[in-house]
Amino acid sequence: MNTLITKNLQKFAFTILSLFFSVIAFAQDTASNSNVSTSTTTTTTEEWYMNPTYLIIGGVVLVIVIALLVRGGGRGTRD
Repeated sequence: MNTLITKNLQKFAFTILSLFFSVIAFAQDTASNSNVSTSTTTTTTEEWYMNPTYLIIGGVVLVIVIALLVRGGGRGTRD
C-alpha cells in the first residue's frame, strides 16, 4: 500500500515538474515585435582529405610500404 502511494506521488511530482519546465521554456521566447537585424557571411573551405593530390600521394606511399613488406628485405638464403 505504501509503495503504491509513493509511486503515484512520484508520477504526480514528475508531471508537475515537466509542466513547470515547459512553461519556463515557453517563457524564454522573444517578443514578435522586436527588431533584430542579422547578417550572415559564408565561407567555403576545402578539407585536406578532399584534395585528390593527398589521396594519390597516400596511395603511392601505401603501395611502396606493401611492396617493402612483401619483399622481406631480400636477405634470405637460397638452397
